[in-house]
Amino acid sequence: MGTMPEASSPTSPSSPRTLAEALRARGDEELAALLRARPDLLNPVPNDLSQLAARAGTRASVVRALERLDRFTLQTAEALAVAPDPASYDTLLGLLTGDEGDEEIEAALPRAVGTLRTQALIWGGDDRLRLVRTARELLAPSPTRPSPTGLGPTVAEATAGMSPTRLQEILAAAGLPTTHDPVSAVAALASLFTDRTRMARLLDTAPPEALTVLDRLVWGPPYGEVTASPTPPVRWLRDRGLLLPASPRTVVLPREAALYLRAGRAQYAPEPVPPAVTPAATASMTQGRPQAVDSTAAGQAYTALTTVEDLLKDWHEGGPAVLRSGGLAVRDLKRAATALDTNEQMAAFWLELAYAAGLLATDGEADERYAPTPAYDEWLTLPAPDRWAHLATAWIGATRTPGLVGSQDPKGRTLSVLGPGLDRTAALEVRSRVLALLAALPAGTAPDPETVLARLRWERPLRGGGGAQSGDANAARNAADGGPRDLRSRIAAWTLTEAEVLGVTGRGALSTHGRLLLSPTEDLTAQAANALAPLLPEPLDHVLLQADLTAVAPGPLERPLAETLSVLADVESKGGATVYRFTPASVRRALDAGRTASDLHTFLATHSRTPVPQPLSYLIDDVARRHGHLRIGAASAYVRCDDDALLGEILADKRSQGLRLRRLAPTVLAAQADPGTLLEGLRTMGYAPAAESAEGDVLITRAHARRTPPRTPPAPVPDGPPVPDGTLLGAAVKAIMAGDLASTVVRKSAPEPAKNGELPRTTSAETLATVQAAAMTGSALWIGYVNADGAASQRVIAPVRVEGGFVTAYDHTADEVRTYPLHRITGVAELADDPA
Repeated sequence: MGTMPEASSPTSPSSPRTLAEALRARGDEELAALLRARPDLLNPVPNDLSQLAARAGTRASVVRALERLDRFTLQTAEALAVAPDPASYDTLLGLLTGDEGDEEIEAALPRAVGTLRTQALIWGGDDRLRLVRTARELLAPSPTRPSPTGLGPTVAEATAGMSPTRLQEILAAAGLPTTHDPVSAVAALASLFTDRTRMARLLDTAPPEALTVLDRLVWGPPYGEVTASPTPPVRWLRDRGLLLPASPRTVVLPREAALYLRAGRAQYAPEPVPPAVTPAATASMTQGRPQAVDSTAAGQAYTALTTVEDLLKDWHEGGPAVLRSGGLAVRDLKRAATALDTNEQMAAFWLELAYAAGLLATDGEADERYAPTPAYDEWLTLPAPDRWAHLATAWIGATRTPGLVGSQDPKGRTLSVLGPGLDRTAALEVRSRVLALLAALPAGTAPDPETVLARLRWERPLRGGGGAQSGDANAARNAADGGPRDLRSRIAAWTLTEAEVLGVTGRGALSTHGRLLLSPTEDLTAQAANALAPLLPEPLDHVLLQADLTAVAPGPLERPLAETLSVLADVESKGGATVYRFTPASVRRALDAGRTASDLHTFLATHSRTPVPQPLSYLIDDVARRHGHLRIGAASAYVRCDDDALLGEILADKRSQGLRLRRLAPTVLAAQADPGTLLEGLRTMGYAPAAESAEGDVLITRAHARRTPPRTPPAPVPDGPPVPDGTLLGAAVKAIMAGDLASTVVRKSAPEPAKNGELPRTTSAETLATVQAAAMTGSALWIGYVNADGAASQRVIAPVRVEGGFVTAYDHTADEVRTYPLHRITGVAELADDPA
């Protein structure tokens, strides 16, 4: 057994009687450790240790603390909940190890007890360990909520209300002498069940079928249904108190009997050691080869960048509309998935990633739509490694969970991508922990996903809800997610998938640049970008033109080249090499954007490593020759052309009937359609008209970039209060200790002692004389003080100077020097013991 600190005797005057007294025995560092482990106790800062103890025992705070316990520490608390109150350390150890003992449990128990004591879930010496009352209520068995240990009520609890005659009948059937009162009868029966020798003799006489019944109940649940005429084995057990009535048709196995049958163990399978995260079966392919992992992750990182760019480029002129309830419609999500050549679940991930990185938002207009933000244009100007680091950092710190898209909230509403209801406070914790587990493996080693999930379940068996939290406000949401534990497992599985497609991992193992992101400071983010930079392909300044009117980009292109080529040609396929196809429509698009035929010839000749194919030159010249030959203006709309035969051809074409054209002059046709419709209609018919201004100049049309107003990325939803820093902890501990001193210090009797909770009163002369004496002797005083707002308080001060109707003193309560008007001091009393 591990060495434990000396415990005070139960009768020792120093043995704490309450949790508040136990906290008063702690030093500043121990109190700071409590507040660090349970930061919800600091909101607001308690006035004194009694208030801190009361707050630490509230249901909400205890539930939150239990949620953060690992499996063995929680099993220790569960065992203590079924132990006598108080229980000794040895009793607790026996409940966990049983009769046979267990070295691993003996070695791990001091840590578990220390954690529970640090978090003020238990208190008292090792001879009198007490679980706080709220935790005992949550973890102890009851008829409506079985204990996690599977144990039932004690003999005393199960026989409460049983008639004295029935108790004596049970004693007689069990071979025990009768007693004179129910209390001694219950004690005798409990003593029988805890006596190993006598209990063994009793069970030796049991029918084999009765032992089978006990085997079914021993590990829980301990309750079973019986009929009005039970079978002989059940009747034998009931007559001897091994099964006690819980209701007219239910019996229960008492706790003492169950512990005997379990060989003294409260837990079926204690888990003192966390399960190890083991390498995957395929990890041998990459283990010891981190360069292969980094190369794979870099390729995924580059693909992630192009995916986000393609997504937002598709919404360059404005994305789809926002649903009235918020979020993106299912049909728009399907379109995005088709455009990205992926499934809807991954499309939801990329959309949420762009949103979390602040690159995508709603425009806030009356007809609200999604569009890139101004930050997107700034992001595009960054080097590729920095753009990736921006995305990866946003992903690591996000609480929105795209994996939930398509599921329903507690009210039965479907959760939509970019909509409300996707934040899960567990997401940040689970994601960070999964990455930390990957970082603990040797470089280049991929984990077995099942062992990662098993480790997370051990570390937070109750996190997100469960038995102790069944009445919590999050229970309905967790149930809608398919169960809180299942949700955490799904978040962990999503994390492994998302890390791979984002390039944080490669081949399942954490990459070097991904490892540098786990402490997201500016320096480490820059280091991650620098580590990734050599692994990304260098942008190319050329393409390979083919005779079949295509161009092949053998790698990533420089941004100006890629932007111009995307206007001049359509992307036909992506992959290791991108294939662009030139069409009449794409060439006309470039001409509409203000390029001339000579500009396009020069551009292609400059950026092609192969000669410009003759068919492509002919295509450009042919479209340019016809481009602008027809002119569209506003009459309602008109068409003018120097070639009256061409206008006659248009009028004779049946496809032009919908445009309602008529000839105004040999070279002019008028239409009742608007210029845009007329322009599009003639292009559909195979012509290449150009729009013109009122002055007759050709209008150059360029894509209109639609941007939202400046937007901030969505803030992660905090999982409770943040962990306080050292400065705040130090100040909080000093304030609590000073307040506790003011409320518990022993004072000498005041001339007019306090009555009914009011501050004591002294005359002005007595107040002045006492304060002056304390200033001369350097002693501390207790005062009653009423501020300018009329709020009364008690304070412990050490007067330094008294003059002009004011006293300047060090205020122990506020831990600072303050000045008080003497006329606002209602009463003063000397301390029995100087705190200094």
